Amino acid sequence: MDSLTQLTLGAAVGEAVLGKKIGNRAMVWGAFGGLLPDFDVFARFFTDEITALAFHRGFMHSIVFSIIMAFLLGWLVSWLYRSGTYRRRRYKGFVLFFIYGIYTLLILGMNMIFQSSTILIGGVIGGVAMGWFLWSSYISAELNEVTATRKGWILLFFLSIITHPILDCFTTFGTQIFQPFSDYRVSWDNISVADPAYTIPLLLGVLIASFISRNNNKRQIVNWTGIAISSAYMMFTFYHKNEFNKIFEMGMAREGIAYNRYMSGPSILNNFLWLGVAEGDSAYYHAYYSFFDKEPKIKKINVLPKHHERIAHLEDRREIKILKWFSKDYYNVIVRKDGRLQLNDLRFGSFEEELKEENDYIFKFILTEKNGQLSVDESREGRKINREAFKKYIDRVLGR
Repeated sequence: MDSLTQLTLGAAVGEAVLGKKIGNRAMVWGAFGGLLPDFDVFARFFTDEITALAFHRGFMHSIVFSIIMAFLLGWLVSWLYRSGTYRRRRYKGFVLFFIYGIYTLLILGMNMIFQSSTILIGGVIGGVAMGWFLWSSYISAELNEVTATRKGWILLFFLSIITHPILDCFTTFGTQIFQPFSDYRVSWDNISVADPAYTIPLLLGVLIASFISRNNNKRQIVNWTGIAISSAYMMFTFYHKNEFNKIFEMGMAREGIAYNRYMSGPSILNNFLWLGVAEGDSAYYHAYYSFFDKEPKIKKINVLPKHHERIAHLEDRREIKILKWFSKDYYNVIVRKDGRLQLNDLRFGSFEEELKEENDYIFKFILTEKNGQLSVDESREGRKINREAFKKYIDRVLGR
């Protein structure tokens, strides 16, 4: 899921493991553990875009990585506090720099998705406020002694790290949790990569608990309440998925459409507007349904010709193999207005119920052939969300 959610879940797990012993430090280190697997996105700076796509949610999201890093970080952080290094100004400065680096990545990541100047302005204001808070409560403060054992630190890091890839398994993107033994991507497709209804209870639980003394039992109660509510919501999303699957299957049967398989998943930021994509022999069948629709049935099914033959001559290329693997073969190929081919991952749906234009697809890759060479670039065209587009989307979610 999104980085804010993973950071928050890690903080909640850290609090549950060591909060009673070391207070808010458990949240901070838990948040770091919860965010750590997503550091694999930095592969984009060292390799091409398609290789980075395959690397993301790979080994650093695996069970093996969680075990290795739990022992490594558990030993390192245990030494950090035993040696007294954590009290030095140089170390505090490094921590401040690191926190701001992560914060900047979060803001830039959100802006990349929503492309909003409001997010950037809010990010700057929030950054100034965070700097003042960290200076007054951490950099300039004399820190108390930490008494957690190495075993406790190892447990904190293992649980905060392993819950990250497990949470990602619930999304459509999928997670290679069994690396390095298998590149199979586990994806249960029951929750969006960003869903406030899951994140907010966790976040409120962590924030409120952080202002309660670690010796007060209410602190653990508040934190566990946030975890319980979010977990209950996660289970509820499976009910929605099961109900949507029934409606989608009935819609396909009513239209007399034969298909080999299908997948379903919620649209971004909610669990009420769902997408179904079924595969036939020569086309995919694409449909939306909102649980706020007046009738429990599919209104319209879009027919999307596969046109896989357009890239038949490229099937042996590494980039094409990765894209086919990544999309789980739920893809079609269209010809763009500029004459280039565009491969669309249909699992992530579209901005429009009817996919008529090349930019209506959310997850798309432009294929450029020149002098026998192939370049593949992810296209973000059409992703900018203005007020009108957002209102239109909300209206569809609410079944208007």
